[in-house]
Amino acid sequence: MKTVALIPAAGMGKRMGAAVNKQYLLLDGRPILAKTLQLFQDAPFIDEVYPIVPADEVDYCQREVVDRYGLDKVKRVIVGGAERQNSVLNGLRALDDCDADDIVVIHDGVRPFVPPAVILRSVEIAMEHDSSVVAVPVKDTVKIISEGFAVETPPRETLWLAQTPQTFRYGVIRSAHEVAEAEGFVGTDDASLLERLGDRVHVVIGDYRNIKITTPEDMLLAQAFLQPAAPPSAKE
Repeated sequence: MKTVALIPAAGMGKRMGAAVNKQYLLLDGRPILAKTLQLFQDAPFIDEVYPIVPADEVDYCQREVVDRYGLDKVKRVIVGGAERQNSVLNGLRALDDCDADDIVVIHDGVRPFVPPAVILRSVEIAMEHDSSVVAVPVKDTVKIISEGFAVETPPRETLWLAQTPQTFRYGVIRSAHEVAEAEGFVGTDDASLLERLGDRVHVVIGDYRNIKITTPEDMLLAQAFLQPAAPPSAKE
């Protein structure tokens, strides 16, 4: 059995408003995607890594990210699709040497702060239960809005923010994606494709720093995460 990582990074980053796609913006001197891939390069329990990018960026990604930073666990750069779900399915179909019981870790290319311990835990839970989703409890009260009015306040303890990685047995997630495509269903994440089929996806507690960098404000927050912590002030 092996464990592979699919890293979808085929988004165009329109909300970022930058001249290049968000995954190539520099963070601490490296493209965001390179920093994310490095996490899986360094993880001893990950055997292979497959970034997924737009067709016209495959050569650039290989040259300026994979080769430049010595990411030799990357076996192939995969061409993405029109939407994230299409990109992940392209990635799953490209893993033609995977067995049904192999583990596939799916992680957003613009989440470079996921702790390695969280990735490992997601893999362990998927090995035990076939699937896992990383998530954190919401901190704020959530309102359901209809026609400009707050109509309901769901209990906060039942609400969690889904993150990645989301980790699965290969056969389980490949089947769920194929069914979704055949039925024209588009989910908001990979776990939702199993949920609609009645499968229970186990939750792994994530980390609030595991942000998805999609806006200029996210970039500011990411840069703040990289700053050294201020020393405690001396007691008077």
